Amino acid sequence: MDGSGMVTQRLRPCPPDPLPDCLPVPMSELPLSSSDLPADPSAGSVPAEATAPVRKRPKPGERRVQILQTLAAMLEQPGAERITTAALAARLEVSEAALYRHFASKAQMFEGLIEFIETSLFTLINQIAEREPSGSVQAARTVAVLLQFAEKNRGMTRVMVGDALVFEHERLQLRMNQFFDRIESQLRQSLRLAAEAQGSSTPTVDAASTASLLTSLCLGRLHRFARSGFKRSPTEHLDATLRQLLL
Repeated sequence: MDGSGMVTQRLRPCPPDPLPDCLPVPMSELPLSSSDLPADPSAGSVPAEATAPVRKRPKPGERRVQILQTLAAMLEQPGAERITTAALAARLEVSEAALYRHFASKAQMFEGLIEFIETSLFTLINQIAEREPSGSVQAARTVAVLLQFAEKNRGMTRVMVGDALVFEHERLQLRMNQFFDRIESQLRQSLRLAAEAQGSSTPTVDAASTASLLTSLCLGRLHRFARSGFKRSPTEHLDATLRQLLL
């Protein structure tokens, strides 16, 4: 635990299989630096006057991560209203001016969260496409990874469904729309492989309709998860649902 009260943890490497069970750790657990570790007990005794807690000044990159971690944590609160920079600064115990030394605007902070979502998910989705020869299995795992990521990163779910972006710059919602367009495009590619393997006479049409259905399924489950105050799991009965849709 660092001086800001945030828990830090090393990222886990992804084993070859199964991919859906190996997701990026939640943003709240991203590592900050080795300076957060306890001092070496063999380094000698510390004078009593030096044992008083001293607030460390984090490095620029660390402070950016702390800001994004805190913003994501605040978004996890069910029914949370629009988060202001004043509230964010108060949670971090810094001035608003300190926030703007790392981000030019609050929109840039949200873009940092969106970038985390994009990088985390498309890294895994690309691995799925490379490792899994079956198109239908690719599609099923893509949906599973997306919904499991949302379950582990509840604050990100509110960004993904647009709740947290309602009063923010319109380019943020546009970027999230483009994210789901990319998801649907990846699903189409996978499902076209599946349709061709099954000998479909219209693989492109079949893939497009099923990809649209799966994307709508993901969006619907994410909305339900957010609207329920994160009580209704987005992965509820997921295996059975995907078997029905991908038969």
